[in-house]
Amino acid sequence: MTGRDVETAGALALVAAFIDATEALVCIVDADSRILFANPALQRFTARSADRLLGERFWEVYVVPEHVEPAQDAVAQAMATGQAHPQEGDWLTGDGVRRRVAMRNTVLEDGAGRPFAIACVGIDVTADREREAGLHQQAQTDLLTGIANRAALFDALHRHLDVVVGPDVGVLFCDLDRFKQINDEYGHQVGDRVLVEVARRLSALASSGDLVARLGGDEFVLLRPGGDESSLAVLARRVATTVLAPFGGLPDQPVGISVGVAVGRPGEAPDEVIARADLAMYGAKSHHRRRTPRD
Repeated sequence: MTGRDVETAGALALVAAFIDATEALVCIVDADSRILFANPALQRFTARSADRLLGERFWEVYVVPEHVEPAQDAVAQAMATGQAHPQEGDWLTGDGVRRRVAMRNTVLEDGAGRPFAIACVGIDVTADREREAGLHQQAQTDLLTGIANRAALFDALHRHLDVVVGPDVGVLFCDLDRFKQINDEYGHQVGDRVLVEVARRLSALASSGDLVARLGGDEFVLLRPGGDESSLAVLARRVATTVLAPFGGLPDQPVGISVGVAVGRPGEAPDEVIARADLAMYGAKSHHRRRTPRD
């Protein structure tokens, strides 16, 4: 054995040791999607020995049902073009648990340059994606009330309005009456409890698909996809009645609310719809003040 042979053997041993030791899920599949190689990590993931994996079609082993057809298409395209692309999808463990896996795929070619197999290195990114989802949820949640915040509200409006054709979206812009007076007389802790309770009451009125958000301060918005002016007017009256109900700790200080209604249509800017609802709210508040001088 020459020195080069020794070096080659040593390099191959290192590669084998790495593949055996890594937590990455490594497999090689042929043009027919049958598994040619599965490293120990993949064996543990699937709860199958190498003997039970070799020769099986990979999409019958660990691919979730709804991803089978895309996985088959990806293999066919890679073998036809000689190019494989990074992917991410759900895999099933041997216990039937879904895990999110990021894949880096490489087409293997023979000496004549013809594709004959695809090597896949998968990394379980489930914890990463759950952490990212949690951070996203936190970034879109009002810390005091636990409902959606301003960022989540405008994200939802963009989803509903940034389309050519689609349903309208109803907007109820709600602003508490006499809230500064409550803060001044009872303190900010009581004021915070009022905001939390208002958020709870608005959420109780929301239907499936609605979004209740705190825009800031004592301003709240309720989005109702598909809402029209007539049904929104009915909802606005229910909001006013519900919020006016007595609050614990405030026996002599009813909490009122002024509600402005607007309907956003596909193609409109979210700022314009909110501004229209805000203007309608100020009209309602002025009406309240004319009827109740002490406001």
